[in-house]
Amino acid sequence: MTYDEVVEQVSQKISELFDIDRSLIKPESRFEDLELTSLDAIDLMIELQQMTGRKVKEAGLRSIRTVDDLVNVVLVHLAEPPEPSRAPPST
Repeated sequence: MTYDEVVEQVSQKISELFDIDRSLIKPESRFEDLELTSLDAIDLMIELQQMTGRKVKEAGLRSIRTVDDLVNVVLVHLAEPPEPSRAPPST
């Protein structure tokens, strides 16, 4: 995915989840300017984990203050190889 594609998907998800006018959501938009709380950010991360199919590491979440920060975390996670599936131990 390109940066612009991720911006579009993240912006759309924010708009849908929190009923925010899509035109107000820009890469430079700060979460507090969009009146999003830390709980809203957690809900958003759950949605983005489903979108990317990858678990977002907690360390990456601490630095997120803007939509652009979030987009960059998603891009980093998309660039990483997927974790191998873990089969349950055979008995």
